[in-house]
Amino acid sequence: MTDALAPDTGLRRVLVADDEPHIGYIIRLKLEQGPYQVALVSDGTEALEHLRGDEPIDVVLLDIMMPGATGLEVLAEARHLAHRAHTPIIILTAKGQDADRRQALELGATDFFTKPFSPKKLLARVDELFGAPTAPGDE
Repeated sequence: MTDALAPDTGLRRVLVADDEPHIGYIIRLKLEQGPYQVALVSDGTEALEHLRGDEPIDVVLLDIMMPGATGLEVLAEARHLAHRAHTPIIILTAKGQDADRRQALELGATDFFTKPFSPKKLLARVDELFGAPTAPGDE
């Protein structure tokens, strides 16, 4: 499943890569309640296609365990693409081991969320990346 990001709408553009359709749907639903336009892909190969392209992407949410390419492989390549080197990338995973967190941060992840996570807290973290104030109780 691939969704392209539309032309400039004034919304922040978020690429979500997760092979669990219900997780992607929940993330999309929550983010689109705010000033975000979401492109949802279901594997690492599709995520890389978006990242290698020229479409604007303001933040990336990556699951670690995906077919095609893992989230860590996607993260590593994104950090070597000149036009994506500084794009915020948040890792989402059911694997909450410290080694995964450490590796993700060493590869340049902006943050790391362990599933199950609060969609409200994820939205608050994405808002924070763009300087939006955090509502009380969202921290």
